[in-house]
Amino acid sequence: MQDRRPSLLAALLVALILLTAASPVSAAVPVVCGWPAWDQFKAHFLSDDGRVIDASTPRRHTVSEGQAYALFFALVADDRASFERILTWTENNLAQGDFTAHLPAWQWGRRDDGSWGVLDDNPASDADLWIAYALLEAGRLWKERRYAVLSALIAKRILAEETAMLPGLGLTLLPGPNGFHPAPGLWRLNPSYVPLPLLRRLADEDPEAGWGALLTSSLQLITGAAPSGYAPDWVQYQAQRGFQPDADTQAIGSYNAIRVYLWAGLMDAADPARARIVDTLRPMARAVARSGDVPERVDTRNGSTQGAGPPGFRAAMRPFLVVADEAAAVDSLAQRLTAQPVDADAYYGQALSLFAQGRGKGPFRFAVDGRLLTQWNTECAATSAR
Repeated sequence: MQDRRPSLLAALLVALILLTAASPVSAAVPVVCGWPAWDQFKAHFLSDDGRVIDASTPRRHTVSEGQAYALFFALVADDRASFERILTWTENNLAQGDFTAHLPAWQWGRRDDGSWGVLDDNPASDADLWIAYALLEAGRLWKERRYAVLSALIAKRILAEETAMLPGLGLTLLPGPNGFHPAPGLWRLNPSYVPLPLLRRLADEDPEAGWGALLTSSLQLITGAAPSGYAPDWVQYQAQRGFQPDADTQAIGSYNAIRVYLWAGLMDAADPARARIVDTLRPMARAVARSGDVPERVDTRNGSTQGAGPPGFRAAMRPFLVVADEAAAVDSLAQRLTAQPVDADAYYGQALSLFAQGRGKGPFRFAVDGRLLTQWNTECAATSAR
């Protein structure tokens, strides 16, 4: 009797080849579109009219930073309806109804008499930068000229109202228009207010406006304020003396400074400033690697630490540890986050967590020139076009 096993095997092989050819995506890793983390953030913090509410505070306040972050997240999620609501509420309530004439006030909430409104009308330049950037990129990605024009007007006002020419440093971003030049020859600065990808994008959009000078001084601020390798919340800059410990916060790095590491971790590998920043802040990466956790407070003069940071700190530190090549520390923080996730009602921790997803195959990343690269405009768009 003739052995038919070879012909059967050949037939099976042909069938397998045909099946594979008929299913070209069978071996591909599926692209998950949408951003569940943004949906959760909206459910917990965003009101129907577009206000980001920090319910953990007695005044249930809103800060311009929260509005700016939410604008950015809505763009990353391709959520145009939420973007428009957030923008409208911010303009009407924080910018006196006109972004073309006013930068947004920093804080809004319940007043002592029970009424609601602005609690502190001094703008915050980091929020203003994020708003200008989100509008610029929304105009480009959504092809909406109105957003791009509004971005240009806000950017121009930032340069006019929130910068100063500091001796030895050049044109520098101040934390706000008022209160940060307490004495002649003395300024108070915040290294977490200058995410370099945003400044790069604004400089690329308007090369003659002064953003290039701000890029230079901001890099000096980030590195010069951390001589021991730890970023402070605030720092003083004094003519002839340079960077000095802040008189109010005593060189402590904590809830502001955590963003310095986060922004560094989100920079493109080809950004010429990333290696210098990572090298400057490497002592912090090594300290986290040694302890297995992120401290809540660091004395930036000597690296002494106090307490363990909240889960949001761990999420924020992970991108920086990745670019600092501290793989074991990345895994350690991941395990801690699994055991103790960021509280769903912790506005700041959740915001840090959403930003921390901006690497690799996450929902967004920054290109070397600062452009925003979103998943919905790249992987998801390619998938839907098939």
